[in-house]
Amino acid sequence: MIEFLGSFGGLVVIAIGFGLMAIKMTREYERAVVFRLGRLVGLRGPGLFILIPFVEKMERIDLRTITQDVPAQDIITKDNIPVRVDAVLYFRVVDPIKAVVEVQDYMDATSQISQTSLRSVTGNAAFDELLSERDKVNEHLHKTIDVATDAWGIKVMGVELKHVEIPEQMQQAIAKQAEAERIRRAKIILAEGEFQAAQKLKDAAVVLEGSPMTLRYLSTLNEVAREKGSTILFPVEMLGAIEKFLKKE
Repeated sequence: MIEFLGSFGGLVVIAIGFGLMAIKMTREYERAVVFRLGRLVGLRGPGLFILIPFVEKMERIDLRTITQDVPAQDIITKDNIPVRVDAVLYFRVVDPIKAVVEVQDYMDATSQISQTSLRSVTGNAAFDELLSERDKVNEHLHKTIDVATDAWGIKVMGVELKHVEIPEQMQQAIAKQAEAERIRRAKIILAEGEFQAAQKLKDAAVVLEGSPMTLRYLSTLNEVAREKGSTILFPVEMLGAIEKFLKKE
């Protein structure tokens, strides 16, 4: 009897052990891709489910959005400027079965296709586009990577360029170019100001010609000339007006 109870107890322990092995659980944001003797069975979860020990195997897939850094790539832009660019990729698994069955490692595959796409897209863009039209470049990258990863059950949520670095010599050349552009604009603004001032003086001369204000100006010159040691310089064109003024005096 004791031997029977001992054997029964051992069987119970084994059964409990198998039962614990068979009970699996996935979280709300996870799914289990189940294989039975190597054949795909389907998805299970979220929550508790039974997995037949030694017969069924599962691959756990996270459905949350994944953030992945795209390593910096050395490229030459469309206008032959060497730059170093990196980016950040946001994606998620929308089809767990494809992510397991269609590609060996969907994380590594997505990283590799992101790097090659980054080199391709930025290499076909001009340097100014990388700096001033990042939204356009990001959108192109998004579409390119999304199309490539669609067969793997991956949905690209977004791609963002992070840094666009250029060699130090190029930085100095661009700084000199920017300084020359600022000087050119300053000279243009100064020339426009001088032109406007000259135009205003010309207009004022036309308005004051023959008006009482001209006589007042000449009268003021006459008062100043009475002071000893005073020297007055005036245009030759005003000689006629001064002569008329002196005669009136």
